[in-house]
Parts: sequence; structure tokens; C-alpha cells
Amino acid sequence: MFERLSTPEELYNFKLGAALKMEHTVLEMLNANARAAQSSELAGLFRQHQNETRGQIANLAKVFAAFGWDIHDSPCPAIEGIAKERKANVRRSRASVVDDVLLAGAAETEHYEIAVYEGLITHAHAMGKGDVVELLRQNLEQEQHTLGVVKQAAERAAAASSGASLP
Repeated sequence: MFERLSTPEELYNFKLGAALKMEHTVLEMLNANARAAQSSELAGLFRQHQNETRGQIANLAKVFAAFGWDIHDSPCPAIEGIAKERKANVRRSRASVVDDVLLAGAAETEHYEIAVYEGLITHAHAMGKGDVVELLRQNLEQEQHTLGVVKQAAERAAAASSGASLP
């Protein structure tokens, strides 16, 4: 049985733990994506984002410290579902479309991470925790940048597979 959340602070602590679980799961997904990628460029993109994700995990640890809380993770079923879907889709795909599958999953993951950080930032701001807002904003900006990189890679991959050329 789980302990019921009774205060906004307990809820924030729980959500922060879920964000930490999310980033650890993403780190595992990025490793698997780098191994599965057919393109060395795409594998490199996933490896680069692993380094950013490690920095995001460090920022989340600093957020826990700013509140005086022990670092812990909480369940994050949404990211576990995204990871499970990615794995299933890669398994059922021919090698020629694996990179497309990975890019679609990466975009979905980035959108989810952006939503999580936007929510955490909103509540940290409401609690007057400017130091926390800044740490989380760094993570958010990295996720937004990565989403843009993923979209560009997906457009290039789609153009290449269709024989079209992008400007």
C-alpha cells in the first residue's frame, strides 16, 4: 500500500521523484536507441543526449537538495509505457525503418519530458523557489532543443527514404 499525499509539498516531492525516474529510464532508452540505430549519425545523437540527461539528473538532485529532501524516485508509468512501446516497435520493424521508429519515439519522449518540466517549473515558481525554477528551466531548454534536433533528423530521414530533398 502507498502513503497518501497530503500536502502540495508532498505532491511536488512525489512528482520530482517521478521526474528522476523518468530521466533514469530515458538514459536507458537512449543507450538502447544508440545500439539499435542504423545510422551512425543517429546513434551519435542518442549518445550526445545521454550526456545531457546525466546533467539533467544532476540538476534534479540539486532540486531535491534545495528543498532539503532525500533524493528518491517515484513511479513514472507514462515513461515506462513509452519505453515499452519503443521496444515493441523496434522489434516489429524492418531495419530500413528502425531509425524512423526511434525518431518517432524520441519525439514522443521529448514532448513528455517537456510537459513534466513545465509542470514542475510552474509549481516551483508558485512556491517562490527561483533557484529551483532556474535548474528546471535548464533541463526544459535542453529538452526543447533536443526536440528540435529530433524533428530535423526525422525530416531528413523521411526525405531520404522518399527520395525527396529538403532545402
